[in-house]
Amino acid sequence: MTQNSDLEFVILVNEDDQEIGLMEKMEAHQKAALHRAFSVFLFNSRGEMLLQQRAFSKYHTPGLWSNACCSHPRKGESTLDAAIRRLDEEMGLKCEINEIFSFIYKADVSQGLIEHEVDHVFVGITDLVPVINRNEVESFRYQHPDSLKEEMEAHPERFTAWFKIAFDRTYEYFKTLKF
Repeated sequence: MTQNSDLEFVILVNEDDQEIGLMEKMEAHQKAALHRAFSVFLFNSRGEMLLQQRAFSKYHTPGLWSNACCSHPRKGESTLDAAIRRLDEEMGLKCEINEIFSFIYKADVSQGLIEHEVDHVFVGITDLVPVINRNEVESFRYQHPDSLKEEMEAHPERFTAWFKIAFDRTYEYFKTLKF
């Protein structure tokens, strides 16, 4: 089943991230229903962040730049397992990742769709080269977070809402890592 399938369901949650039900993914985005999600941020040993350009065929935010991977866990799947699965499915990468924080946000992502998510943020370090899934990813690049921050300030329209929200806190965490 692909991420764009109309038959996928998201896990509805309350503001404490407690599961309260399921809803078909597109319906959840049309109704702005709060649901569980994750975002994976990857860095290489040179301290560069891996960015993904979303495929132009995506149902929302096509062509925008974002973190290495993001999606929703399935019913009965841990958020960590879902993040590992989607990182492999989207970017062809397998590496250790750890959750560093979560946050709630609500953003209009165009075409009458609203993302309203409890987003769990994972971070990992790898020097593996992505093998992208063209159904999910248009392109990728590595960029040092300092120059990325400058680009985001100059051109915020090029980036996804959740990426812009999670970037600063993730970058602060990154700066504590030893390379």
